[in-house]
Amino acid sequence: MNPKVQWLRNKISSLDLQGMIISNPINIKYLTGLDAEGVLLITRKENIYITDGRYIEYVHSTLSFFDEIIVCDVRNVSSEDYENFFMFCENVGFEENYVTYAQYKEYMRKYKINNLVETEYIIEKQRMIKDEEELKNLRIACEITDNCFSYILSYIKPGMTEKQIANEIFDYYRQRTDGLAFDTIVASGENSSKPHAVPTDRKIQKEDIITIDMGCKYNGYCSDMTRTIFVGKVPEEVKPVYDLVLKNQKQTLDEYRDGASIRLFSKMVTNDFKLHDYDLVHSLGHGVGLEIHEPPYINYKNDTNLKENMVVTDEPGIYIPGKFGVRIEDTVQITKSGCITLTNSDKNYIII
Repeated sequence: MNPKVQWLRNKISSLDLQGMIISNPINIKYLTGLDAEGVLLITRKENIYITDGRYIEYVHSTLSFFDEIIVCDVRNVSSEDYENFFMFCENVGFEENYVTYAQYKEYMRKYKINNLVETEYIIEKQRMIKDEEELKNLRIACEITDNCFSYILSYIKPGMTEKQIANEIFDYYRQRTDGLAFDTIVASGENSSKPHAVPTDRKIQKEDIITIDMGCKYNGYCSDMTRTIFVGKVPEEVKPVYDLVLKNQKQTLDEYRDGASIRLFSKMVTNDFKLHDYDLVHSLGHGVGLEIHEPPYINYKNDTNLKENMVVTDEPGIYIPGKFGVRIEDTVQITKSGCITLTNSDKNYIII
């Protein structure tokens, strides 16, 4: 049987559940590799995937005999079939953080379930630890992102707009990957003070500061990297801010390892920023995988520890409204003794 599905069967059994309904498409992709509309049912004896007839051929071609998943066309599933899926199941798990109340009521009506039980992100928690195939896809996505950044440094010229640069990044990824992991951020001059700036028609100027936050998807897995670069020279007022961000970014990487307290090193950065009269206005980082933002979330509110083979970001930033902002971000893999940086573009003053 598919090892991830087998893991889930064992997990729900330990929680005194006799079945589970998986409707989050990201979790379905994680468990089965499928990118199609549908719902996955883990029942007492069988694993059943119910999908639209438009996807039947794709689903059959993607799944193998080893997966042991029965595929059903929703048009051929009767009301009696739905009632029988969870017959003799006292407790059936569902994804309470994804399912709406209307869907919850529909599940109760359609499947005639005695008791739908919240599962508290059991699949998302398992997704935090990457296996070797996932790590391979993440490494490739990050390598392509490094290559794209090298290319874009040679492409940027004064007079270009933020939108032009963002579109060039999109085209680069489109030709080599599944596409963007998220909407690219290209923020120049005063726009760089906005952490989630949207590319505009503002033209790149001489002695500009430019923040680029970019990432792609490879076989469904994401990369995430941010660099702050300079046109012509580094303004004197920016240097101490850049140095402070880079120092904390590197120190955090030194702290990243299996067993490290997320709260502790997040507080270290927050406190250092405050000593210099700055605030860390967003999380220090986040998990990366099939989604660009997924657990664990790296901030002082998270009282958990990093674990081996998590893949997370490290992205401190300082933003001075109306003037400029600096953010430096890498995607890294957690190991027993430290971390492996998966995005390796230069982080010292980058001048074009």
